[in-house]
Amino acid sequence: VLSLFCAALTEHKILFLSSSYQRLTDACRALLALMFPLKYSFTYVPILPAQLLEVLSTPTPFIIGVHSIFQSETQELLDVVIADLDGGTVNVPECVHISLLPEPLLQQTREALSMVLDPELEVADLAFPPSTVSASSLKMQDKEIRAVFLRLFAQLLQGYRWCLHIIRIHPEPVIRFHKVR
Repeated sequence: VLSLFCAALTEHKILFLSSSYQRLTDACRALLALMFPLKYSFTYVPILPAQLLEVLSTPTPFIIGVHSIFQSETQELLDVVIADLDGGTVNVPECVHISLLPEPLLQQTREALSMVLDPELEVADLAFPPSTVSASSLKMQDKEIRAVFLRLFAQLLQGYRWCLHIIRIHPEPVIRFHKVR
């Protein structure tokens, strides 16, 4: 999930494959939901019809879902990250480099997600674990996952104002993003 999340943030092509249309739609919507408060501004098609498979050759980034019976047509795509939802795998081609999160944030996010998804891990190594560890309800688990990603964005974007450069030469001040800082 973190690889797909980073691929979406860095404007790569992402293709979901599944035999279930519901799973395709849910996966595409979930990836967009994880990107909140950012909005995905490229091509987004949760279920691509068979007649439009040539769209997968577009040079622009996308998030697209395709039924798995068309998997043979997707094998020739060299620059597309393919997530097989039925098999639970993510295939990143050799020519695609996904920039992952900086290391302290990547490990913290992985740990926070594993604690939300499998709360028993927190007490697994204790000599005297509590008798019961209650798992969150699905609604609460959804909120906890969203909180993990919101916290991630807050940590990633903190201090962004130091990168803003104000040019006051023009009648109206112009704000530019200074990439070097």
